[in-house]
Amino acid sequence: MDSNPTPNSSNDKQDKVGIYVVQRCPRLLDLEHGVQTAIEEIATAAKAGANLIAFPETWLTGYPVWVFGMASWNDPEARSWYKRLVEASPTASGSHINRIRDAARENNIEVVLGFNERARETGGTIYNSVAMIGRDGSLRGVHRKLTPTHAERLVWANGDAQGLRAYNTSAGKIGAAVCWEHFHPLIRQALHTEDEQIHIALWPDMPSAHQIASRQYAFEGRCFVVAAASYLDKESVPPELLEAYVKGAGSPDLFTGGSSIIGPDGEDIAGPVYGPEPLVVDIDVGQTIAYKHDLDVAGHYGRPDIFKLSVNREGDRR
Repeated sequence: MDSNPTPNSSNDKQDKVGIYVVQRCPRLLDLEHGVQTAIEEIATAAKAGANLIAFPETWLTGYPVWVFGMASWNDPEARSWYKRLVEASPTASGSHINRIRDAARENNIEVVLGFNERARETGGTIYNSVAMIGRDGSLRGVHRKLTPTHAERLVWANGDAQGLRAYNTSAGKIGAAVCWEHFHPLIRQALHTEDEQIHIALWPDMPSAHQIASRQYAFEGRCFVVAAASYLDKESVPPELLEAYVKGAGSPDLFTGGSSIIGPDGEDIAGPVYGPEPLVVDIDVGQTIAYKHDLDVAGHYGRPDIFKLSVNREGDRR
């Protein structure tokens, strides 16, 4: 990470922001293909006039839904797939993420990337992470999902709050949370107090509960929400993993997309869009303040004389 990734470093913020949401996933467990696909998507988004591109949860190397069908003790198949996932996961400071940072700089675009993050090049621990990359190629920060959900705990370690913040960018003040973090009131409030204008909600798929949570977040935080979900077809899954993947997903259709852009009033501006195609929308981030006239949970509606929230963003990462 950059030596001074301050959340308050602004790059000529503008009110009109073009947003590009990627849905189609690259091949699972294929890091090189994923990086190359990300670079291509970044270039395509920039050509479409976007200022911000968002990728879904663990888009890079894939969401390990197979673990929901392999939760038994000493499961050799689960260990085999875990090994492959760890080996296919980049570190935040390594060459693979650096190539994506280079693409952000070359295309002058803000990037929010969901990826499986390996803690160390030779380590056996991975995180469900989000890289916040500036249009100058800087790595503003990395958010690690605080608490993996259910069987996810067999794959990802607990994250920390170092990246639980919003960053001033050329596209506005941007924060992110992953999947069921949107059902955690204190995580939501921690980000609301950062005065987000655009919140990236990263999901693997988009059932109705995820749509509801995304819209609730937008209404509660009086911010725009980019709800990014994956489109994953069988051709992108290694043949030897397909049966386990279908079992874990609970559907032969795997992930069908469903991304949307939601306004500060909690209403959909665009989407949900199902299928592999990206979602491309322009928004006016200057609208967010007007919606705080009647509801500002981090301000006049927050009652700080009664409630206190403390967030520990200290500690060494490992």
